[in-house]
Amino acid sequence: MRIAIVTDSTAYIPQETREKLNIHMIPLNVIFGDVSYREEVEISAEQFYIKVREQEELPKTSQPAIGEFVELYEKLSKEYDQIVSIHLSSGISGTYQGAITAGELVEGANVFAFDSEISCEVQGFYAIEAAEMAAAGKTVEEIIARLNEMKQSMSAYFMVEDLMHLQRGGRLSSAQAFIGSLLQVKPLLHFVDTKIVPFEKIRTRKRAIKRMMELFEEVASEGKPMKAIVIQANQLEEAQDMKATIEERYPQVEVSIGYFGPVIGTHLGEGSLGLGWYVK
Repeated sequence: MRIAIVTDSTAYIPQETREKLNIHMIPLNVIFGDVSYREEVEISAEQFYIKVREQEELPKTSQPAIGEFVELYEKLSKEYDQIVSIHLSSGISGTYQGAITAGELVEGANVFAFDSEISCEVQGFYAIEAAEMAAAGKTVEEIIARLNEMKQSMSAYFMVEDLMHLQRGGRLSSAQAFIGSLLQVKPLLHFVDTKIVPFEKIRTRKRAIKRMMELFEEVASEGKPMKAIVIQANQLEEAQDMKATIEERYPQVEVSIGYFGPVIGTHLGEGSLGLGWYVK
């Protein structure tokens, strides 16, 4: 039984990694006016942030059409018996539900959709693990069980420069956005039950970064092998500093730097910074 691994573009897995591990990607869309771009295919993160600064109106986003899922699954069904399709949190996008619907329309391969309940390269951790397991000959049941096991220790916290991006996109309530902007706080946010909610309200960016590191260190100090990712939206220097600190203090942690691409960047805004991890 051959198993294909699919994820969406918001996992922001580098193309060379996707090709190496044979991970198939379906893109979400970012829309400027009347023009739609498939992220990671037709527009990069770098191009996106430049374009945002040039536009008066903020872009919109959309999930892949059901037909795009069906087309990909049918193509894969010619070579694979089973498909594990891993997607961003169902609480902020209908992409996961789209995968389920498309899977029911495809013959020739069984589709197993997985709700990561998170996004960005933290979501990518699931796809990478699944791809490595599939290559090692593991069954779908073993892969799904492992992904659910990973979910128990998977965490991510992030801060934004302006809550209004999240509020405008319907990813955070108006009251929370208004209070955050009024007080000029740098709230830490995280995912709870698939949705983005405030974790703590913090006054300054420096303190918000410090708090993210404290939350990470509560787990890392136990000394278990971990994977971590620092995620940034044009804040590479801060991300590099965080990565260096983690590497110096916790040699058992495999840490890398990722980015908030166009779709997630639309809702978080430039200047956002995050830290995600799981226990291996």
